[in-house]
Order: sequence, then C-alpha cells, then structure tokens
Amino acid sequence: MVSTLGEVLPFAAGRYGDRTALVIGSDQLTYRQLDEASNAFANGLMGAGVRPGDRVTLYGPNAIEWMVAYFAIAKTGAVVNPINVMLTPSEVSFIVQDSGARVIVAAADKAEPLMDLKGKGELTEIVAWGEKTPAGAIPFDLWLKLGAASFDPVRRSPRDVGAICYTSGTTGHPKGAVQQHRSIVVAAYAAAMMNTRTAADTIVSPLPSPHVYSSCVFNAAFLVGAKMVILPRFTEEGMFAAIQEHRATIIDSVPTAYYYMLSHPKFERYDLSSLTRCTVGGQTLPVSKSLEWTERTGAPVLELWGMTELAGAATFNPFYGTNKPGTIGVPIPGFSCKIVDVTDADKEMPAGERGELMVKGLMVMDGYYGNEASTRETLRPDGWMHTGDIATVDEDGYYSIVDRKKDMILTAGFNVYPAELERILCGHPSVALAAVRGVPDEAKGELAKAYVMLKPGATASGKELADHCRKHLAAYKVPRGVQFVESVPITSSGKIMRRLLTDIDDGRVVLDEVTVTRPD
Repeated sequence: MVSTLGEVLPFAAGRYGDRTALVIGSDQLTYRQLDEASNAFANGLMGAGVRPGDRVTLYGPNAIEWMVAYFAIAKTGAVVNPINVMLTPSEVSFIVQDSGARVIVAAADKAEPLMDLKGKGELTEIVAWGEKTPAGAIPFDLWLKLGAASFDPVRRSPRDVGAICYTSGTTGHPKGAVQQHRSIVVAAYAAAMMNTRTAADTIVSPLPSPHVYSSCVFNAAFLVGAKMVILPRFTEEGMFAAIQEHRATIIDSVPTAYYYMLSHPKFERYDLSSLTRCTVGGQTLPVSKSLEWTERTGAPVLELWGMTELAGAATFNPFYGTNKPGTIGVPIPGFSCKIVDVTDADKEMPAGERGELMVKGLMVMDGYYGNEASTRETLRPDGWMHTGDIATVDEDGYYSIVDRKKDMILTAGFNVYPAELERILCGHPSVALAAVRGVPDEAKGELAKAYVMLKPGATASGKELADHCRKHLAAYKVPRGVQFVESVPITSSGKIMRRLLTDIDDGRVVLDEVTVTRPD
C-alpha cells in the first residue's frame, strides 16, 4: 500500500502503465509518461541542490507542468508548497520567505515578477514553464530534456512533512498548514473508498490544482488507475463539453459551479448521461440545487467536507450507502468528529444542537509552519482541532455545516448564519445563486443583506424573496435587503468570498418592490 506521496506515481505506472492518466486541455499523458516526466524533473531538482525536507514552491494554473512538478518534488523528498494562482507577487513573496523555499517552479508569467527574490533567504533557483522564460530563470523543458527518465524516489516516513499549504489569510497573513505524507495519502484513499472510484472511472474536474480538494481528487484517481481530466479553468460549457467528450462518470466541483451550470441556457444541449455520481465541497450546496442536479442528470450529488488543515476531505456522503443532501456525510474510518459548545470546547452538544465542529485523526495537520501561537489556538493538547465551522450532527451520525463561525451575523442579540439564508434563497425557482453578509445597523448591530443572481429570463423582487424566506425562517433571520447582481466575488476554487461583497454593494438596505428580470 502506498504510504507517501513520492510513491504514488511509481505505484500507478507499475500497475496501469499505458492507460491514459491525465488530460489537461490538448495535453495528455499515460501513467508511464507522467512517471517518467516527473523522474526527469526530479533529477533536475536534485541537480539544483534540492534535498529531503527542502521546501519547493509551486505556482501556476492547471497545467501538465504543474502536475509533473508536484510529483517530482515529492520524489526528491522535498516538501511541496502549492500556492493559489490568484495571489499577488507580494503575497507570494511572503509565503516563499515564510516557508524558506529553496526553489520556485512557476508559469512564466507568474515567475517574471518574482525574479528579484532569487538569492534572497533560502531561494536559489526559479524554474519557469511557458513560451517566454524570464531572464535568470531555468526553462522547465530543459530539465525534462536533460533529466534521465529513471529516478529512485527518496524514502520518506509517512509521518514526515509532505506539503505545506497556506490558508487564504482572511484575517491577516496566510498560515502554512503542515501536512504529513500520511495525511495526503489517507485523504486520497478516503475519496477513492467513499466515492467508489475505480479504474473504470473518468473524472472531470475544474478545481485549481493547489487546492486540497483537487489534490485529494487527482491523487485518488492515480491510486486507482482512473482517467483524470482537469480543465485549465472553469466555464459552464467547458464542463459540459468535457463530460460529453470523455464520457465522464464523475465530476468534482464546488457549489458555484453547480449554480452556474444549472442556470446555463445550453444545459440541455449536452449529453451528461454518462455521469454516475458527482461530488461537491468547499462550501455547502443547498438541498434544492442538489436535487435539481440529480433530477436533470440522473446522478446523485455527494457532499463532502474538508479543510486545508486536513489535507483534503474528511467526511463524505458515500456512493454505496445513504446519501443525505444538505449534510456533509459521515467521518472516514479512523477519523472522529464532535460538536462542542462555541464558548466551552469541553462541553459536547447533543444531536441536533448547534456548536463548533471539532475533529481528530490521522489527517489533522502538525500545526502552522513557524507559527506556534496560531497552532496553540487551533490544536488542543489532546489532539482535537478547532475547525471554526458551526455544525450539527443527527441521530444517524451525519454532520451538517451551518456556517463559518466568523461569518455569523449578530442581529439584536440573535445569531444569523449566512449559509442558512443562502440555502433558502436558492430554493426560490428564480434564484441561480445567493450570497449573504452582515451590514452595520445602528439599532440592531447588524442586518442580513442578500446579493442575488437570477436564472436567465427569471424575474423576482426583493420583497418576493424576503416573503419566501419568511415562510421558512424565523423573522429575525429574514434578509432586510436584497441587491440583484450579475456575479459575486469568488476564490480561485469557486468559493463565495463574503468579505468582498462590499466591493459590489450599492449602499442600500431596502426591500424594493421592483421586479428584476435577468436577461437571457
């Protein structure tokens, strides 16, 4: 059984050989080709002085080169530091210096503004892929051309550090979650087991490669010999076309992707009948959207949950077993969850009661790299980790996420959770997507305001949507303002960025009587 990241491709190449492993855009590689390419690049890394335990930053969009470098880094025994492609050069500079990276491997346009970092701190080399290699950088293809196609992966312990993945940094500088090899591998095996992924599957994913959801998916695919089709970027028709062309059996994505696909006017023109199951993670998907997807495609949506601090997904709705839309399913074997009082982590809450979700098990990070204070705030001495998610558990042991603790809106002393409002709003037949945030109010502290995208050709008014919410929610939870928008800010992985809703806010908190129509 594979126990470290560096073993994944040698194992897969030995077992699946000339089967197609990876397709990204017009590029594709068999398992043997992907293994040999990563061997060549690993030889280049070793020749550049990379040694076990060194950190190597990986920075670029979904591409064959990204995947080759990822596994090459692991084979050398170095630590993979995959970072969000949307980060600015100053943010990347912080991460490179904070992690003490020895080498940066990046797309040429991403490498260009980072060249001044070379020679500073631990950084000795920058390797770039693409047409125009920046002056002073090593061309990615040069190492592929010069490196031998054979390489003996450096032996590492499952408990050694395999990756340092930085959080989004919403409350200041990002923090590097230190993940053991076993955490990354367990996350992949868990996805394969809970979703019943096999060599018979073709998987389509638009997830950004640096995201732990994505690494969980592609590592699982390679361990079982599936065909992995990764989109360079998400578009609705790109997803539809890939599913149809490759006869995909599985797709993995985030709620916003399902929102956009379901509301796309060309949905019915594509043949999606090959799908047998779909997964969603990153944020909660309203039950109404999950059921609509299943009704229109015949494939169930299996919601899962994970965190950067866990190296992937740790709870799943199983494919063979009870799927409960609106829940994140059950913990994987060997992993534990519990709901505790938000003010007293030693007090466990009964089934059905809201509290903070805490987790414990093999996938929990070692801590935040070089940040003892944040590590102590998140990890308890007994091994339980604070997630910051408000959740519940039912009598069957299925967990449901209510919302992020930090996104909670306090209205006149009452707790209002944006995700709850978003789920109800998305249940309205005219709504494609909804995002909710708190806005200041002199009398009540905060009020909930909704930002709503309508389906093509649909109509609705703010008052109509508020009345819809009032039928399903307590009065204090009903949004006091509705703003109709064409889009909402999202992360590279497709999560709604509630903190950036202020950028599209019109400054009004009113429920208008005007009916809005979204054009076709």
